[in-house]
Amino acid sequence: MKVILTREVKSLGRRDDVVNVAEGYARNYLFPRNLAVSATPVHLAEIEKRSKVEEARGDKALDEAKSLSEQLDEVQITIKGKVGAGTKLYGSITHADIADALEQQAQIKIDKRKVEMEEPIKSLGTYDVPIRLHRDAVAHVKVEVVAEE
Repeated sequence: MKVILTREVKSLGRRDDVVNVAEGYARNYLFPRNLAVSATPVHLAEIEKRSKVEEARGDKALDEAKSLSEQLDEVQITIKGKVGAGTKLYGSITHADIADALEQQAQIKIDKRKVEMEEPIKSLGTYDVPIRLHRDAVAHVKVEVVAEE
């Protein structure tokens, strides 16, 4: 029996996948738990329509991310930090610090989880920090860390 999954089912597939399962499994497990619906032409047409809408939404999000990426590639921010011996900072510059500095200095609001640093910045200098705006769009912001006066 062919069914359309309404949620991800671990052993079968993801949402909106059309899968072939045993009739008893569908009737006794999937249908009562609202994990699947029968693969009727009406349901198949509904899924097709939904996938087109999601694809259009994804294309729009990618375009917005690419335009923001172009803006961010030109941005350079400066962050002041307390310095210990030499060029070592007391503490470190984190994802949140970079997101806050972007909002204050460039008026661009970015979620701190989109800032991709392998580890926090712990010394003075200029760094190239990647910001993942979309799966296919990554911007690089120049971050200059200077000593507090």
